[in-house]
Amino acid sequence: MEPVAARRSGTKRPTLDVVAARAGVSKSSVSRVVNGEHTVAPEIRDAVMRVVRELGYVPNAAARKLVTRRTDAVAMVVSDPPQGVLSDDPLFSTVVRAASRELEAADKQVVLMLAESDRSRARVESHVAAGNVDGVLLLSLHGADPLPAVLARTGLPMVSLGRTAATDVPYVDLDNAGGADLAVRHLLDRGRKRIATVTGPLDLGDARERLAGYREALRQTGQRPLVALGDFTRISGAEAMEQLLTDEPSLDAVFAANDLMAIGALRTLRERGRRVPDDVAVVGFDDIEAAAYSAPPLTTVRSPMADQASAAVRLLLGLLAGQAREPVIMPNELVVREST
Repeated sequence: MEPVAARRSGTKRPTLDVVAARAGVSKSSVSRVVNGEHTVAPEIRDAVMRVVRELGYVPNAAARKLVTRRTDAVAMVVSDPPQGVLSDDPLFSTVVRAASRELEAADKQVVLMLAESDRSRARVESHVAAGNVDGVLLLSLHGADPLPAVLARTGLPMVSLGRTAATDVPYVDLDNAGGADLAVRHLLDRGRKRIATVTGPLDLGDARERLAGYREALRQTGQRPLVALGDFTRISGAEAMEQLLTDEPSLDAVFAANDLMAIGALRTLRERGRRVPDDVAVVGFDDIEAAAYSAPPLTTVRSPMADQASAAVRLLLGLLAGQAREPVIMPNELVVREST
């Protein structure tokens, strides 16, 4: 497709030969400049770029791909079953926006791909293996998900938000166990004697790690764990809270592994006539916007999800540049509000 200026003037699209002749350099020098190589003298680079701007030259994308072996595209793969945890998670849009901004700032096209079935996972694998992207950013991985290991075999740089079962895949993760420890120790400092937890789906690494952090914090005090399973949704938090009150009416605190479940737990406590925090203190995890506006406002562990997504993109860009990178663990902080 011709540049707008060329179509209006009736002239043909400027070619690499024309740019080289106008700049007084070789075609190979022009090719190296427009393909971003750094082995070109500054004066040649300046001359070529001046002509590129004057003529409105646009490199042929297919030819550029042949020369650089790069597509300037990154696949953002969301591996989540239908009606999975992302369908009700307000942090998902935060992650996608932050990652997209970081990639676009690096002049990378974002290709969002959903892997929610065997068929869609096969499509993702084919797209990546065919060389249509330069790298992969993986989101929302379940423990049994084969996709990380499958994509790793393509040899393309890949980074995961959260640890994967494929141990050689670099990742950026939260200190999930440490965040849970913060939450439980806060409740212990408030004098709570019977602290329960509502877990996330245990095929997710962050849910398992938050449960492990809860167990370890209680182990050091001699308290017996009291666990109910949830799935990171409000309704599961409400139902788990109902179960906990039935199993242990004397409980006086609950740590929910995310804020949505904590908000569901608050609803059950109100319906059962339990005052928060007088009778039962509640702590969540994530610090979503709704946490500050729940009744009462929710004490929670703040997760820097936008920062995590940006860090994952920077890790991936480093891998694309041939740099060795280590996994990144993001710190948490406790935000104390009126629910404790």
